[in-house]
Amino acid sequence: MDMPKTVLITGASAGIGAATALAAARAGYDVAIGYHADKAGAEATAEKIRTLGRKAVVIQGDVSNPKDVEAMFDAFDAEFEELGVLINNAGIVDTAQRVEEMSHDRLKRMFGVNTIGPFLCAKQAAIRMAYRYGGAGGVIVNVSSIAARLGSSGMYVDYAASKAAVDVLTKGMGDEMAADHVRVVGVSPGVIDTEIHAKGGQPNRVANMGNALPMKRAGTVDEVADTILFLMSEKASYISGTSVEVSGAR
Repeated sequence: MDMPKTVLITGASAGIGAATALAAARAGYDVAIGYHADKAGAEATAEKIRTLGRKAVVIQGDVSNPKDVEAMFDAFDAEFEELGVLINNAGIVDTAQRVEEMSHDRLKRMFGVNTIGPFLCAKQAAIRMAYRYGGAGGVIVNVSSIAARLGSSGMYVDYAASKAAVDVLTKGMGDEMAADHVRVVGVSPGVIDTEIHAKGGQPNRVANMGNALPMKRAGTVDEVADTILFLMSEKASYISGTSVEVSGAR
């Protein structure tokens, strides 16, 4: 069976998610744009996709809420015949803190969105893709971070830990789903020029870090999107259960 040319991307109203949505549309995919709060950004991404001649549907939901996740996938089913690719991109960061300063509420929110969310979405995707459930196969791409390797001490250890768990999801689920023709792969960006730095209270982080990075610059959202597009394509047909770092040698 040929894998359907449809993709659901969480957190696709801006940044890496929006860039990947546009790259997927250019590659011939119809796109479901998941978002939590930025409806205007999601609609703007959708409109750009439609100008490329592809179908675009906007789906709202909080990935940390299991009822929202089920509703998101039900909304997808109402618009598309089959799911070919899931991109677990939705993620959050918080202001820089040491571990002893972090509250329980902060930790619940961080792991709810960054870890539980990808697990819940991957579950729904697997049910729709796996041969054992009558699916046509597919690809799950988990967007992680090199913070999982670096630890992010003094700043975002909770964020790093939440992404390390995503790396384990990629490996473990990749092994589980291999015989069901579902590949599970990960992308681990380094410092990328996106809005997430401002949301974490450091709007000038990219500019401040530029010269300290091995390539003397941050990465772009398009560089991450192009890597994701490769991993979800048939050119990566024998890659599963592993992640690719997009970090400029950092």
